[in-house]
Amino acid sequence: MPATETIAAVRLKPGQEDRLRAGHLWIFSNEIGKIEGSVEPGCLAQVFTAGGQSLGIAFYHPNSLIACRMLSSQVEPIDAGFFRKRLAAALAYRQRMCPGETSYRLCFGESDGLPGLVADRYGDVVVLQIFAAGMEARLPLIEGALKELLEPRGVFLKNDHRQRQLEGLPGECRLLSGAVPERVAISEGGLSFLVPIGEGQKTGHYFDQRENRAFLRPFLAGRTVLDLYCYTGAFAVNAAKSGAKSVLAIDSSQAAIDLVRENAKLNGVGDIVNCDEADAETVLQSFAAGSQPFRPDVILLDPPSFVPSKKHLLKALRTYSKLNSLALRALAPGGLLAASTCSHHVGREQFLDMLRHAQGKAQKSARLVALRGQAADHPVLLAMPETEYLHFALLEVL
Repeated sequence: MPATETIAAVRLKPGQEDRLRAGHLWIFSNEIGKIEGSVEPGCLAQVFTAGGQSLGIAFYHPNSLIACRMLSSQVEPIDAGFFRKRLAAALAYRQRMCPGETSYRLCFGESDGLPGLVADRYGDVVVLQIFAAGMEARLPLIEGALKELLEPRGVFLKNDHRQRQLEGLPGECRLLSGAVPERVAISEGGLSFLVPIGEGQKTGHYFDQRENRAFLRPFLAGRTVLDLYCYTGAFAVNAAKSGAKSVLAIDSSQAAIDLVRENAKLNGVGDIVNCDEADAETVLQSFAAGSQPFRPDVILLDPPSFVPSKKHLLKALRTYSKLNSLALRALAPGGLLAASTCSHHVGREQFLDMLRHAQGKAQKSARLVALRGQAADHPVLLAMPETEYLHFALLEVL
């Protein structure tokens, strides 16, 4: 380790090491028996079993429920070389999984061995989100590694997520280096999209649904499609380009609606994609009641995460169930519902149970055509179920 950095020692309580040895990367505060040495948020700590065996090195935070985030099972320098090596491996993986693409999630935190770091690549622009104090303290090393690997035109810091509060980190959005336009143009599956960086949701684009958008294409030709929570219109434009007869895109944000119109025109489907600034639940209620002038053949329902923490889970599941129940009621036999949730607090079985409840409430019967997850650039770490957060189901009403 660098001579200037003092490493604390974290000793676990007896029997707490099995999960870590299996590959999980978090240590919770109630699993720690003893701390030795001076500590501060984001400092490095060597982790030991109760019997004194080394388990590796981690970021330590004295005031966080996730007290340690494992960086390596070895005791190695967490320096410029470490970040260059991990980010190079992450880049190589994306180049294998997303051949020909230049926009994708470059780093997905724990799944890439860099807990608390998200990096999205938009061609020659990189947008960062940091969720751990240890990563925040090493931002110059991260930026340096990115410059070596990608030579980006600009790097933008999008640190406005409420999760940062859990580590005592302030919210901020700012240019880190170079030049980043307000919007960037990206290509996805042969389509073009304008993506807002500073003012957009998350880092600007939902790469996690890319493969699900491509999967849906064969189901949409000749269909009337309702796209709810449409944001930039990635699903809506994909539907229109796949031969949908018409698409109605709904979002509560006028800025999002304006961008959908732009993206539809950019792809030559401005006459197929119609947009409306409205509340998704209200729109679903009107379709379920049959008070709209048409009945959709396909409903795309990709709501935001309603689960900021585990204590909100039951309320969120009720909300998801209500929305999906309304959607099923709005569909005739043969109609398709593409339903998603995007919170790691909602497991796959909970997602399916929610859909079963929604089906019963709607007094409909449906078959599960497909059950899918997040795109390959959001890899799931097998030992960490928390890294699997996106669930996607395609249902056909019977």
